[in-house]
Amino acid sequence: MFRTILLLILLVALSYGFWLSPDFKEISAGVAIFLFGMFSLEEGFKSFSGGTLERVLQKSTDKTYKSIGFGILSTTIMQSSSLVSVLTISFLGAGLIGLGQGIGIIFGANIGTTTGAWLVAGLGLKVNIASYAMPMLVFGVILIFQKQKSIKGIGYILAGLGFLFLGIAYMKSGFEAFKASIDLASFAVVGLKGLFIFTGIGIFATVVMQSSHATLVLIITALSSGQISYENALALAIGANIGTTIAAIIGAMGSNIVGKQLAGAHLIFNGITGLIAISSISYLMMGVDYISIYLGIADDDYSLKLALFHTIFNLIGVIVMIPFISKMVVFLEYILKDKVTSNRGFDSAKYLNDSVLELSSTAISSILKETKHLYDNVFEIIAHGINTKRQNIISDKSIDETIKDKYSKEKVDIDEFYNHKIKGIYGEIIEFSTKAQSTTISNEDIERLYSLKLACRGMVEAVKDTKHLQKNLIKYSNSTNRHIQKEYNLIRQGIAELLRSIYIISRTKEEDVVLLLLSKSKVNMEKYDILSNGTLDRLIRADSISDEMATSLMNDSSYAYDISKNLISTAEVIFGDVENLGMAMSKEDIDLILDKKDN
Repeated sequence: MFRTILLLILLVALSYGFWLSPDFKEISAGVAIFLFGMFSLEEGFKSFSGGTLERVLQKSTDKTYKSIGFGILSTTIMQSSSLVSVLTISFLGAGLIGLGQGIGIIFGANIGTTTGAWLVAGLGLKVNIASYAMPMLVFGVILIFQKQKSIKGIGYILAGLGFLFLGIAYMKSGFEAFKASIDLASFAVVGLKGLFIFTGIGIFATVVMQSSHATLVLIITALSSGQISYENALALAIGANIGTTIAAIIGAMGSNIVGKQLAGAHLIFNGITGLIAISSISYLMMGVDYISIYLGIADDDYSLKLALFHTIFNLIGVIVMIPFISKMVVFLEYILKDKVTSNRGFDSAKYLNDSVLELSSTAISSILKETKHLYDNVFEIIAHGINTKRQNIISDKSIDETIKDKYSKEKVDIDEFYNHKIKGIYGEIIEFSTKAQSTTISNEDIERLYSLKLACRGMVEAVKDTKHLQKNLIKYSNSTNRHIQKEYNLIRQGIAELLRSIYIISRTKEEDVVLLLLSKSKVNMEKYDILSNGTLDRLIRADSISDEMATSLMNDSSYAYDISKNLISTAEVIFGDVENLGMAMSKEDIDLILDKKDN
């Protein structure tokens, strides 16, 4: 409601401005073109995000100085600290980086955004950049209509740069023409009062335009034409720096708690940096004058001085705040916590939030993590369903000991567990996957998404089969008939071994280990075909089991086979990231590899 009212006020104010002055119309058009250019630039860079994103992030953010460097470089290239902030929240929401790493990126983004002011003040106002904009727009639009994703991305980047340059040119000429009719410099306010008023205006302008970069360009072009005073321009720049946190806060609304914590860190950093700049503005201005002499900046070149001021106070903010990153993480994690759900005992999705939809790679990564979360719950219920303890399966205990140490004397209520731990997460994954498919997503990612949905369905089927298996499993594994007891304990043993193998697979990155364990599991799965291997015929001929026992064993072996098949397929999708994983090895090959490993 508030945003709707704000939009109506803005539209009315703009309409009045257009009626009042044609020059104001040109300035507003320049701002609109500039913002559209930023949007196109963002779309272009988003199209280049791919499967290597996780590796790039891990290598470039594992240390604080690397995180800051990543923030500086990405913002310098993209020319949008707001976009970097929103993408960082997306990375956090998908669990690709930690909060400390995200804070480092935000610090770097604040330094990186100062390069835009240097480009505009040093080049944009001194060169006829509109002449460069036209060919960029022509080539950019041609490339946008191509089908290939990378070429389309280059087209968006070229068009974005063209619109940025064109927007700056319109703003520059608009302010120069506007000065002839109305001199805004006459409204300058000096002293502390002016500092706070224009800081507030800078915050408001950035909130409206959702871009501190656009606000800075507007400030620099107005300053170059003498429409605002140097002191007021500095205050506007401080306000723009504080106002840019609004974009991060809006981006965090659809994120998980870590995304909200990052938005809080952004607000704290920019707020403290702004306070430092306001409280020491006279000293900063003297520092700018002193450094300008050594950089060869003319005494009356206020546009470049503004760019230098913007860089200095952001650098000071980063230097002051770096030692407090770990303390900030602790503070934010203490203040901002996950809400305790009122549905006690019901598990829900941990990684699915709208912020990760910014990039197809973060959306897929988030769904993969949630699928692994679902598997953890499925692992537990199947372990209990075959009457074993989860901690024994993941321990170094022998399988025989694991089978003997039973979980319960009575059957587990699998329906209750399913409703509390499986159903909700499964539904959220399917719903979120549909959302992800409605965004810009590559064919490769669509295939990955489909395989993850199949894995989730397979896990649910495995839980249902465990429910069917459980009744006879508990009954006959405690039977006085040693033959039927042995067969059902073999079923328990086989599933327990499979669960242990998948647990090992989930914690190793060695492709040969993954391939070996999955292939071994596929071979072992065939033992459940008791009709083909003659087990059932042998037991019946020897009169070792009754007809009722034979029927139960035949049905339950089929359930055990389906459970194994679904769990192996799931493991291949969510843990086995190796080529040709679906090609099972023969039993002879497995024995040969195992012999080599033993030797």
